[in-house]
Parts: sequence; structure tokens; C-alpha cells
Amino acid sequence: MVYAGVDYKVILKEAEKEADVMVWDGGNNDIPFYQPDLHITVLDPHRPGDELSYFPGGTNLLLADVVLINKVDSADYDNLRQVRLNVRDMNPGATVIEAASPISVDHPERIRGKSVLVVEDGPTLTHGGMTYGAGVIAAEKFGADDIVDPRPWVKGAIKEAFETYPEIGTLLPALGYGEKQIKDLQKTINAIPCDSVVIGTPIDLTRVLKINKPSVRVSYELQEIGKPDLEEVLGKLSKKKRPNLA
Repeated sequence: MVYAGVDYKVILKEAEKEADVMVWDGGNNDIPFYQPDLHITVLDPHRPGDELSYFPGGTNLLLADVVLINKVDSADYDNLRQVRLNVRDMNPGATVIEAASPISVDHPERIRGKSVLVVEDGPTLTHGGMTYGAGVIAAEKFGADDIVDPRPWVKGAIKEAFETYPEIGTLLPALGYGEKQIKDLQKTINAIPCDSVVIGTPIDLTRVLKINKPSVRVSYELQEIGKPDLEEVLGKLSKKKRPNLA
């Protein structure tokens, strides 16, 4: 069950009638509007230092009861070490959990030995400051022969994004904040000569686009390493006496 609205006091009262446990999912772009019993913050070692320099990401690090450092299987060791040190310096009392993010695809045969176009999450590549994502990692892992540079074929709003963020490079950001951007993205993908399209976006683009060539959907799972893990942390929380919030 999902609740949404603008009066968070009312939302809380209604949610408490329905559920034993409530989860606030604000992402790195928000902080909880309620005081949680357990505050979990996820850090990305592919972007070391962002956990200090961005708001409210840095605030979430300071507030965290649990810090989960994700993607340790694909991050550079020096970057991972920097994130560990930043956590120790900024929030030494937090429980630290480390996890891998093993990547899988639904059709690996569409990548191996093929010329592929990689479509990544738009905000990650633009104002997120990244030059790769899950799609690139999948293309390399499953043996793509070549990652096609989309820039000669970009259309409309997608072309404007490359002009604003030239550091994007040989990837295609999935911008779809409106009907025009979605149409321009579809036109761009369909114009690019390649064997297949590697989709590394959070949503399945084939649900909103008609792509004229084979595509591959990239996904990844959380694989915790060592102890403590989330199950152990949540188990301890469930045994505690809940505070009286009346």
C-alpha cells in the first residue's frame, strides 16, 4: 500500500491504521518528514565524495543509523576506501553494511560480440555527473564488441541535453519528462545503427517506446557481504519496544 499527499500528519495517521511497519522512501533527493525508528542511507562508491558535497545526501549520511555501501563489486578500491573513510569521519556510530550489486540481463546473446547502443538513466548522466551506469557495466561484462557513439544521430531534446552536458560521451541518456522528450528519445534510438540496445534504466523503456531493434534489459540485485546484514539489523529493531508517539 502506498500513501501520497501534502499533509504528512494526516498521511501518517491513515497509514498507522493499516500497517505494522511503515517505510519512507525519499531517495537521495529528500530527508524523512517523520522521525524514523531506523534511518538507512545507501552510498555509491562509484561517486566518492558525493556523500559529503551534495544536499540532502550529506544530511542523510549524518542522520543514518545504518549506512549501506553498495556496488562494492564494481567500484575501484581507492574510491571504496574513500567512502569508508568518509563514513568513519562523519558518522562513526553508524552500522556499516557492504553489498555487491551483481548485474544480470535477460538476453546476454544480444550483447556478446555485438555492436550495442547503451541507454542509461538520464539524471545519472546529466546533473548526476556520471559517465557510465549499469548498462555500460553489463555491456562490458557480457562481451559487447563495440559501444556505439549516439551523438551523430541525436534528435531534438536529446541533442539539447548533449549540448548542455557534453561530458556524457558515448552513452544515451534516457530523458522522458514529457511527450516531446519521449518521442525524441524514440527517434534517436531508432536512427542509430547497432545490433541491439542495452537498456540500463530503472524502468523498462519498451513499455513507453517502440524500439526497432532487439533490446536487452539490465537489472541488478542487492547481495550483502558479511555481517551484520539488513536482516540482522531489522530483526533487532523489531524486538525493541516502540516509542509512545501520542
